[in-house]
Amino acid sequence: MASIEMSPAEWNVMRVIWTKSQADTTTIIQALQAKRDWSQSTIKTLLRRLVEKQALTTTKVGRQFMYHPEISEQHAMQKSANTLFDSLCDMKKGAILTNLLESSPLSRSDIERMQKVLAEKAQTAPEQVACNCLADNCECEKEVQA
Repeated sequence: MASIEMSPAEWNVMRVIWTKSQADTTTIIQALQAKRDWSQSTIKTLLRRLVEKQALTTTKVGRQFMYHPEISEQHAMQKSANTLFDSLCDMKKGAILTNLLESSPLSRSDIERMQKVLAEKAQTAPEQVACNCLADNCECEKEVQA
């Protein structure tokens, strides 16, 4: 499945549809207007963009459009995270992950899974991850050591 880039506003629309599995225009508008100060036309524009990006498909039910996700929430989140992390310096990814862990609500089962993965990775982890920003004269190592 191809990667679909979405704006933060489009993510909000998709979250409504993922939560409901599918949703009609009225349901989507009501759900989003309860959380955001968006006009109907703004929401309809976002829906149209998501259909154009092939994140959604539509079927007509009476006078309403029913929107169906073409990409799963898990897949979209994973692709988005991979895209972001692929653009970061390898040396700095650990600090970003640590900050995310500190600021994210996690269940006990989430923590247990992460501890298992970390224990496995620790067995073969290098003392320091190499910088992959520039071939020469990278400042990352100096920043990390400071």
